[in-house]
Amino acid sequence: MKGILKILLTVFVILVITGILAFMSGIIFIVDETKQVVITQFGKPVGRPITEAGLHFKKPLIQQAHYFEKRLLQWDGDPNQIPTKDKKYIWVDTYARWKIIDALQFMQSVGNEFHAHARLDDIVNSATRDVITSHLLVEAIRDTNRILDIEEVETDISLAEEALESIEVGRSSLEGEILTKASKLAPQYGIELIDVRIKRINYVKDVRDKVYDRMISERKRAAERYRSQGQGKSAEIAGQLAKELKLITSQAYRQAQGIMGKADAEAISIYAQAYSQDPEFYSFVKTLETYRNTIDETSTIILTTDTDYYKYLKGLK
Repeated sequence: MKGILKILLTVFVILVITGILAFMSGIIFIVDETKQVVITQFGKPVGRPITEAGLHFKKPLIQQAHYFEKRLLQWDGDPNQIPTKDKKYIWVDTYARWKIIDALQFMQSVGNEFHAHARLDDIVNSATRDVITSHLLVEAIRDTNRILDIEEVETDISLAEEALESIEVGRSSLEGEILTKASKLAPQYGIELIDVRIKRINYVKDVRDKVYDRMISERKRAAERYRSQGQGKSAEIAGQLAKELKLITSQAYRQAQGIMGKADAEAISIYAQAYSQDPEFYSFVKTLETYRNTIDETSTIILTTDTDYYKYLKGLK
């Protein structure tokens, strides 16, 4: 039993040493998930690129493994001054994402990522210039004819659209055109362009001043339209309020007059009942009220002896 274990251990050690020697000598190489490899023999490619991850074999000394990325790569260009269709010069800064789809063609045509970036400079910048020069400035800087999101404004967006300079295509469409044009040339270098975006647009000073003036003018016109619409709504609400207030006041006045008439009728009825029960006493009370309301400490009254006003005063002793 001990002899078998000893033999197995020896075999294992031999295999490990052999593997280490093979790896160090270049017979075995490892391909990572993020890489792809082109094998060259005396500088010439041998076979197709290796894209599967794991352990692979090559001839030592005479063969060499060249590693290339399988992941998405980023290209960031330099700003370029480009004239638009309406003869306004702008600085356009673009960036792109790309990947190597054919490592062998990539190695034969550009060699490495540094030279690939140089090719992309030509491809993307040329496509960008073609697209920008065939469109107006406003189409390069804006995607829509609206200045506010329709979900954030509870009003008629068409008013704002009329106040802005109308566009037929927007910035996103231009980016799509740039990608389409550039994608036609990239495959010859073993490259696939995934996306091209305009990172920033800047203006030369003269254009910048004109653009800012136009933007201010557009926003002022849109604001005036919103104010006008708001004032119209305000007048409509005020008119409706006045109408409802007048209706409520009229109804309240009618109810008040009805209540007052009913109260007066009840008072007259009470007075009539009281008068009918004792007319003499009622006459006496009303006369005293008249005295109270017409005579005070400073009053001087001159009456004839036969006046009705003097009737109850004659009885006083």
